[in-house]
Amino acid sequence: MERSLSLPLARLGHAWRERFEGALRAVIGPAAGFAIFVLVWQVIAMLAPAIPTPAKTWDAATALFAHPFYDNGPNDKGIGWNVLASLLRVAAGFSLAAVVGIPVGFAIGRFKALNAMLSPIVSLLRPVSPLAWLPLGLLLFKSADPAAIWTIFICSIWPMIINTAVGVTRVPQDYLNVARVLDLSEWKVLTRVLLPAVLPYVLTGVRLSIGTAWLVIVAAEMLTGGTGIGFWLWDEWNNLKVEHIVIAIFIIGIVGLVLEVLLMQLARHFTYEE
Repeated sequence: MERSLSLPLARLGHAWRERFEGALRAVIGPAAGFAIFVLVWQVIAMLAPAIPTPAKTWDAATALFAHPFYDNGPNDKGIGWNVLASLLRVAAGFSLAAVVGIPVGFAIGRFKALNAMLSPIVSLLRPVSPLAWLPLGLLLFKSADPAAIWTIFICSIWPMIINTAVGVTRVPQDYLNVARVLDLSEWKVLTRVLLPAVLPYVLTGVRLSIGTAWLVIVAAEMLTGGTGIGFWLWDEWNNLKVEHIVIAIFIIGIVGLVLEVLLMQLARHFTYEE
């Protein structure tokens, strides 16, 4: 009787020990890595006095985030307004890219004639630096905001097109054969066969695109000016506030990480084992 009870208790204790060790690694690992990062930062700041120390940067961040949404005119807004302006531009350009890129990717993957026509164009334009499109946007739209949105659109569209097209080409032929036997219309093939199978590929393209979009908007705002985290960073450089530049780097990284994690969770939710 004692032996029959000891085995489940041992297994339960082993399971709890594994969970505790996993939670410990999840906390101690990142904490140790961040502590090393701060230590290296402190050493660099001691060797290069122009670089603010972690303590000085923390004090500047505390003062900066005490009033993140103040508004003293178009060229003097709080950090909250600048981040929000950048996110709105990214959302606009990214949404336009999704509306255009995902259907084009489906068409390229579904129809061989379109694949032959459009694939060389995609291969030619995809490696072009996103900022190379910014002057063309300024020429076309005569304004900084639409030009920045245009740049986000053009840099976000390629991962969506490519990943969606690849996903369509990898749909098992048996699925399409069954659809043909059932005499399904092209619309039903798209919505009932292709879309569920290709959705993980689409979301992967979306995840890659959002990272690229957030990366590009910072550089675009540095060149176009106005409101935005990129413009704010460049303006702080002109004011020689190096600690604010470091804070902007952390903000850009944190926002990009949050966007990445959210889309990874969304992609994981729709990924399935075949």
